[in-house]
Amino acid sequence: QVQLVESGGRLVQAGGSLKLSCAVSGRTFDSYFIGWFRQAPGKEREFVASIAWSDGTTVYGNSAKGRCAVSRDNAKNTVYLQMSALKPEDTAVYYCTARPGNTSKYPYWGQGTQVTVSS
Repeated sequence: QVQLVESGGRLVQAGGSLKLSCAVSGRTFDSYFIGWFRQAPGKEREFVASIAWSDGTTVYGNSAKGRCAVSRDNAKNTVYLQMSALKPEDTAVYYCTARPGNTSKYPYWGQGTQVTVSS
């Protein structure tokens, strides 16, 4: 069974940086994409970034471009989301997700980690 466990969320000041981690387990992920989404209170869930487990190809959402970098460590079965120049509007619960390469939907989700950016 696929398991995704996020960590690294915390309170950070505006302009600061933060690195989130997602430990993945439960199967081989060679054909999978690992994604990051976020959801702020009262707002819809928003795509942040994704990475192909096999070759590291990345895709970024509009809010993440230029300020976020997604990476993976296959040996550690971990995906990272490095965020910089954080703004109060980045405050949200950040979720790690996974999907097979033959679908556009993400069926597997972690429990989320809270990121709070203070002004």
